[in-house]
Amino acid sequence: MPAFAPATLLIQTAFIGDVILATALVEYLAAHEPGAPLDVLVRRGNEGLLAGNPHIRRVLIWDKKDKKYPNLLRLLRQVRQAKYGRVVTLQRFASTGFLTAFSGAAERVGFAENPFSRFFTRREPHVIGDGTHEVERNLSLIKNDKLKSKNEPVGDNNNSIIAGGKGKSFNSSFLIFNSTKPCLYPTPADEAAAAPYAAVGEYICLAPTSVWFTKQYPEEKWLELLAALPPHLPVYLLGGPPDTAACEQLAQAAGRPGLVNLSGKLSLPASAALMRGALLNYVNDSAPLHLCSAVDAPVCAIFCSTVPRFGFGPLSTFSRVVEHPGPLACRPCGLHGHARCPLGHFRCALEIETPQLLAALAEARAWRAEAV
Repeated sequence: MPAFAPATLLIQTAFIGDVILATALVEYLAAHEPGAPLDVLVRRGNEGLLAGNPHIRRVLIWDKKDKKYPNLLRLLRQVRQAKYGRVVTLQRFASTGFLTAFSGAAERVGFAENPFSRFFTRREPHVIGDGTHEVERNLSLIKNDKLKSKNEPVGDNNNSIIAGGKGKSFNSSFLIFNSTKPCLYPTPADEAAAAPYAAVGEYICLAPTSVWFTKQYPEEKWLELLAALPPHLPVYLLGGPPDTAACEQLAQAAGRPGLVNLSGKLSLPASAALMRGALLNYVNDSAPLHLCSAVDAPVCAIFCSTVPRFGFGPLSTFSRVVEHPGPLACRPCGLHGHARCPLGHFRCALEIETPQLLAALAEARAWRAEAV
């Protein structure tokens, strides 16, 4: 790397999970362009995810809630003044495409589906539904070599769908860029916040909520699982401040000794630190899934209305995906989920059985025993 290397700006102003997955690019650039300055632009509220990252020089923040577009113009001036050599937008929205197109950077990179892609110097297709992981799609924006087969496994990753009590081979880790994965760096304060809860020995973390109703495993099904888990295992409920009431309702209904509601009490990196040490983490197709991927925490991801082939499956070394045990003509019913089941029956979630989830726990215990 020359003494002076133009800085790169990565833009990902969407939601928590999107920012977490974007950190795979941070890892890739740190490994392949060491010493080159790297900044990241996120929406206000997500900057804490990157606070401990040693590879990021500066985090820029876009306040979308208050004076969204005046703030965008202010950011454009800031970006142009910084004289970035490369600006990469990971989004297909016009706002970040506009910021990239008129950034003044020599390299302006993004997906071909962005409305401003005609002004980019490099465009790559963003294809959803063929099994390509979002991390791989993002990495295609900065990787020069053609992608290898997405069926090529990474390391000893062993992912499977636990369906109807049977395990089927399922390679959800399609990463072939030197095994580049998302990575979070909890700060010492985050580690200290998680430490008292992790000190109990074996424990389970459960993140029961989702922004989308059809991506959230129903409360009555979580209650079935909590009743079936070994009674000696502590269980921690995780979520953000908006999830506190739902988690408390679940805890009260379960009446399980050793069930602790930590929703709203830990930062996202602190939650990731706690999940890293868990025997297993039960999550929906939502941000906690990606927290697990970013700290290599053992995870059982429950997919209700969505499917792993959209490209948002788990990437941890121990990853299990649980979904409806049989084909449903109505599934998937959308990329992001819905406020209610479009057909009113919600079979994709209600017909997932507790033994499927317990099978993942048994496999996690066996995997951990082999790793010791």
